[in-house]
Amino acid sequence: MRRGEEIVMQKILDGLGIGKTSRGAAAGSRWLECGGGVLESVSPVDGKVLGRVVQASPEDCDRVIARAAEAFREWRMVPAPKRGEVVRRIGNAFRERKQDLGALVSLEMGKIRAEGEGEVQELIDICDFAVGQSRMLYGFTMHSERPGHRMYEQYHPLGTVGVITAFNFPVAVWAWNAMIALVCGDAVVWKPSSKVPLCAVAAMNIAGRVIAESGYPDGVLNVVIGGGKDVGEKMASDVRVPLVSATGSVPMGRRVAELVAARLGKPLLELGGNNAVIVTPGADLDLALRAVLFGAVGTSGQRCTTIRRLIVHHSVFDRLKDLLVSAYRQVRIGNPLDAATLMGPLVDREAVEAMQKALGEIRAQGGRVLYGGEVLTGGLYDAGTYVSPCICEVENHYPVVQRETFAPILYMIRYEDFDQALELHNAVPQGLTSAVFTNDLRESEKFLSHAGSDCGIANVNVSTSGAEIGGAFGGEKESGGGRESGSDAWKAYMRRQTSTINWSGDMPLAQGIKFGAS
Repeated sequence: MRRGEEIVMQKILDGLGIGKTSRGAAAGSRWLECGGGVLESVSPVDGKVLGRVVQASPEDCDRVIARAAEAFREWRMVPAPKRGEVVRRIGNAFRERKQDLGALVSLEMGKIRAEGEGEVQELIDICDFAVGQSRMLYGFTMHSERPGHRMYEQYHPLGTVGVITAFNFPVAVWAWNAMIALVCGDAVVWKPSSKVPLCAVAAMNIAGRVIAESGYPDGVLNVVIGGGKDVGEKMASDVRVPLVSATGSVPMGRRVAELVAARLGKPLLELGGNNAVIVTPGADLDLALRAVLFGAVGTSGQRCTTIRRLIVHHSVFDRLKDLLVSAYRQVRIGNPLDAATLMGPLVDREAVEAMQKALGEIRAQGGRVLYGGEVLTGGLYDAGTYVSPCICEVENHYPVVQRETFAPILYMIRYEDFDQALELHNAVPQGLTSAVFTNDLRESEKFLSHAGSDCGIANVNVSTSGAEIGGAFGGEKESGGGRESGSDAWKAYMRRQTSTINWSGDMPLAQGIKFGAS
């Protein structure tokens, strides 16, 4: 990074309230003394240290959860529309810092600036969504079989919600959960990824100040920055946290589910994807090309919704392959803060090593690398985090294809007929998002039918990547089964209660049961 860029970035960090060393636990706007080790935030852009965080210890996490439980008792009694008003102010506060926070997301995580600012916009959008939801926490009424009785269902605040987020969306996924939870009357404790701690510090500085200025307890919105063993497992095991929403890898999800289920809590899991796109003979290849390019290369292949597998009819396979190779050659790789860059670095050198290992397995298992996959060197690339996006021809059954590699590797797979394409599509352990490109009504309807895609999200002529907040987000099988963000996902953050009122003066029993003397 050039000297002028460093000065600009330092101004951004200062404006976001990030010093050389930050504390790793906060109750709203109050940052707490922490007893954990020091964590360095290293930018994948140039390998330089952005800042340091004194991490929360298990004891610090316990203190924060206690504050959240106490704050919940007051927050749950605030009328839901009033809670929505606080979230509206939080959204406006992020509007004011969209560019600065978007730049920090790019610098700390590596996604290009357009995506960084887009992620902050997603945070703002979910605030707007949650404000509307605060006036629509609807229950239901139903007719009782007993004369003079009324039955209804209602939703109450659940308690303290734990939110564990991954590095690839350092602020948006937190907002998906936190803003909905806040309007539902819950307190929130957030454990961000240790790879992007400064984004969490900045987000809490912005949102915590709004909570304080609104006159509500600091413990309504909290953060604990620390390792999975020290902080994540502590939160997942704590009975004071009835719901833990965790986004990340399948092994992480299994561990969280085990700890939460052991105390009969509620896990909400959004885990990995092995997302496929089927391209049929009659598809608009230009449309498919544009969708696949962003879906496979965007965020350097580090989205849970990234296109991993491209299942292409044999009649158009070679043509689409040539179009993709030509498009990949034109992808500009470099500093994500440069407006001309289309692909930034991977998050760290470990991610690069994982990609190279996967490419070795592809070759060993019989696949071919058609383009890319190199580790780039020279100048900025000497950070060791830059790679060229990769296209491979493989078979679906290869072990390496059956798992998710968080890198820009696109697997191209041939198929003969549509039923075979569907079988290939569903023949992986994951089930997050999916798409088909076709102009055939019957193919699109079959893809969306009971016999079609087994994923939580299924699209027609739309990429797997770039979900809108209005729909519930999540997947099936090893992708977790939970749902976050829009639609009726808010119900997961509340407790459901069925109530019956007797206004008759008599005491009839259900099912016509007679008990005692007539």
